[in-house]
Amino acid sequence: MKKIKSWFKSLKLRPTITERNSMKDYRIAKRQIDVSVGESVRIVRELQEMSQNELAKLTGIPQSTISAIENDRINLGVERAKQLATALRCHPAVLVFPGWDIHNAA
Repeated sequence: MKKIKSWFKSLKLRPTITERNSMKDYRIAKRQIDVSVGESVRIVRELQEMSQNELAKLTGIPQSTISAIENDRINLGVERAKQLATALRCHPAVLVFPGWDIHNAA
């Protein structure tokens, strides 16, 4: 779990101008670790030191639904991904596509 958390902390969600302008540096994304969508939601929430109840208040999503998402009992869905990402201050792709190496993504 510590390895996963450190990986999420190391993410840079927006490329620098140099990175954007240098197409020769792009490589196809590779899966680094296996993390489910629910696990990614839980990891990012815990990194924000937020409880499920606090996240529920910020998003309007019931705590029971957040628990079900984190335990992969229900699908995240686009609208919920947007709501959670806004509250967790991250890009929705971090939640929906966990484990991809975005530094080397084309």
